Amino acid sequence: MATRYWMASLPVQSSASTVWGQLQDSISKQSFDTPLYRFNVPNLRVGTLDSLLSLADDLLKSNAFVEGATQKIRRQIDELEKSSGVDAGSLTVDGVPIDSYLTRFVWDEAKYPTMSPLKETVDGIHSFVAKVEDDLKVRVAEYNNVRSQLSAINRKQTGSLAVKDLSNLVKPEDIVSSEHLVTLLAVVSKYSQKDWLSSYETLTDYVREISELGLVVVAADSDVSKALHDVVVVVLQPCRRHGGAKVPRSSKKLHEDNEYALYTVTLFNRVADNFRIKARERGFQVRDFEYNSETQDSRKEELEKLVHDQEAMRSSLLQWCYSSYGEVFSSWMHFCAVRVFTESILRYGLPPSFLACVLAPSQKSEKKVRSILERHCGSANSVHWKAEEEVGPMAGLAGEADTHPYVSFTINLV
Repeated sequence: MATRYWMASLPVQSSASTVWGQLQDSISKQSFDTPLYRFNVPNLRVGTLDSLLSLADDLLKSNAFVEGATQKIRRQIDELEKSSGVDAGSLTVDGVPIDSYLTRFVWDEAKYPTMSPLKETVDGIHSFVAKVEDDLKVRVAEYNNVRSQLSAINRKQTGSLAVKDLSNLVKPEDIVSSEHLVTLLAVVSKYSQKDWLSSYETLTDYVREISELGLVVVAADSDVSKALHDVVVVVLQPCRRHGGAKVPRSSKKLHEDNEYALYTVTLFNRVADNFRIKARERGFQVRDFEYNSETQDSRKEELEKLVHDQEAMRSSLLQWCYSSYGEVFSSWMHFCAVRVFTESILRYGLPPSFLACVLAPSQKSEKKVRSILERHCGSANSVHWKAEEEVGPMAGLAGEADTHPYVSFTINLV
């Protein structure tokens, strides 16, 4: 499928069928690889010359907006398909592939009555496309909001121990929490573990105070914990001395990744804040963590809901984009029909007598096709256009970078 087309119109002196036959013959002989299609423009309501001149200015601005909105929806479709790993196939307008809709265009009289003023038709197309674009912004914002929430959770699940969610790594039996004791979780650089093990007991006075009491923290037996409804039992036992105070070893490594190791440390509640400060000064990160089974279940449910919501919204947004793209593309083609009609009258005069066509030349054939179109434009019109071009008239209403003695503008489907 071609993605870049030219829409052009040539003046008709006698019969449009004759001009069409001659153009087909020239293209087939001199540029046989260039697809050529007739573009059927109905007899639209002309109005006054002043209204056409005023409309021509609006067409340039509106075309950029309508084309931009069409491409924006298409890019959104590509992004959604890429994220899901599914290619739904070609885009359509009421089941007709967009390239076929363009090359076999039929004006929708019911939607855009030909007797309506051209400005009314253009304004109607502009308003409709603007409404669709606003709707797209709202839907995409809602979808991206859910994606952002899910991405934030996934980052916590897959990041390093410094940022990831610790709930899946910490078990109830790893945590001591009572009126006097608390367990903190410290994130230690993988290469600083020896430093941690040799220094954590001296960061505050809790070790000294515990050793003076001759006590050490011992975890409860798991069977006892179950019997007591999973409540962690803290047992304080006298510490055996051998010639001096024995230092309690309350730190235990729970997990290690490529960068960090996660350690627990149990201490008195009243020195916990001071321990955090001292640990930070030594380069150890104490993570805020509170084990709560209800919170864990709630987080799991939230994650499942976000995953479900994201997929549902992605599917809904994709279907909406497919449908809206077809409607906006159809409006764009009707807009192009109004544009070629208006510019042909301003270029060739009244009454309307021109042949509109669509071509898809390859890059190497463009110069040759331009030459063919210019020859079929008529020598008088071509010479007149070149003469005006020299004195700098208000030419090139199509807004193209190159000016030609015939109406021509480009349609980019992608």
